[in-house]
Amino acid sequence: MNQTKNNKKAFKHRSSPSRRSSAARPSNDDKAGLEVRATAAKLLAAVVDKKISLDGILDPVHGNPAYKHLNDQDRALTRAILLSALRHLPRIEAALASLLESPLPQGARPLHHVFCVAAAQILYLDVPSHAVVDLAVEQAHRDPRNRRFAKLVNAVLRRLVREKDTVLERIAAVSPVPDWFMERLAAAYGPQAAGEIAEAQLTPPAIDITVKSEPQRWAEAFGGRMLPTGSIRLPAFEGSVASLAGYDQGEWWVQDAAASIPARLLGDIRGRRIADLCAAPGGKTAQLIVAGAQVIAVEQSVNRMARLKENLDRLGLRAQLVQGDLFDFRPEAPLDGVLLDAPCSSTGTTRRHPDVLWTKGPEDVAKLAALQAKMLRHAVTLVRPGGLIVFSNCSLDPLEGEQLVADLLAEDHGLERVPVEPAGWPGLENAISSRGEFRTTPAMLPGEGSSTGGMDGFFASVLRRR
Repeated sequence: MNQTKNNKKAFKHRSSPSRRSSAARPSNDDKAGLEVRATAAKLLAAVVDKKISLDGILDPVHGNPAYKHLNDQDRALTRAILLSALRHLPRIEAALASLLESPLPQGARPLHHVFCVAAAQILYLDVPSHAVVDLAVEQAHRDPRNRRFAKLVNAVLRRLVREKDTVLERIAAVSPVPDWFMERLAAAYGPQAAGEIAEAQLTPPAIDITVKSEPQRWAEAFGGRMLPTGSIRLPAFEGSVASLAGYDQGEWWVQDAAASIPARLLGDIRGRRIADLCAAPGGKTAQLIVAGAQVIAVEQSVNRMARLKENLDRLGLRAQLVQGDLFDFRPEAPLDGVLLDAPCSSTGTTRRHPDVLWTKGPEDVAKLAALQAKMLRHAVTLVRPGGLIVFSNCSLDPLEGEQLVADLLAEDHGLERVPVEPAGWPGLENAISSRGEFRTTPAMLPGEGSSTGGMDGFFASVLRRR
């Protein structure tokens, strides 16, 4: 349900100062530009060094004070810089290392982040390079920790500008994801597929929407592309999705194509009692309601429940809302089905959330897999014999998907796997495993014409209680 944005759009700095020497200081018109870069460097450090979620930092209400202080235009530039830096960080660091005669000294992390923010703009964003260099030098001058390195900043970044094309060619072979993640991808999918997934996460996602009805009509109205999931992929456009036709009337909602799959796996649910566990922000809940189910939406977070209600209100949809701990939820009578889209490492969403690869690690995958297994065991107790449980998440790691389900079935909770038939998903047959489970990756769903390809990485399995 979140609005997604293509943050690799070109952003031009609002001032275009003339080229200056390293000793020059920005004029008053450059004050905002300096503030943007300083904020970006500070927030990059928070993500990479302190493992703080980018969504939390950039929250317009509860986010970082320096970010909230910026105007909308400067926030957009800050966000674009951060997303580009995080998407390409291993390559940016390789580029800088190739231009430095010796590594930066220990304790020079603030300087490292100044370099990375500047390099992200020079290599991957449409920002005037001379302004980037001048502002980075000024950042170094103003920080007592970095002041002695100002000439180094100037020299390295000006060389990066001059040798940009050569540097980009040189770093193309560097994996764009952290080593821990690449190792797990290669183990799960093989080296070639792992490389394709890693490259695919560099492309920001298009906007996919799910409509209440008449998807073909809406696809034609928007000039969009119908996807195998039934979603509509919108063409690139300027502005907010809230300004598009049908938004205020609640005719559709934003939902990645892969995220729309799990709810459909419950089959014909007209008149059935279905619980959507971990329901916020409500995209899957909305799908279940539109499909004719009597839906109970369970969500632990008070704030996320408020958001879910707001989204359902806009769509004109109603469900029984239960705010509380999933493990305390006990329906009055056994349910016909349960959808558990469990909290996970979110490694399948790195196209829109590249910070995940820097704030999470193997230990988080293991911890979250244990929590998901506990949730799934509880979900089994909520359905009647013959009832279905769809388990899903947006992780690419088998420990949170295939292995978790296999382990649960081996425990013998009176469950059986219900294989998904590839014939029912034309265009996505390659996303269904030999065991009949869904496994999408960002490298799937190739683009067509001007339409962007890719989709979130998702796992989904259908289980039946005997």
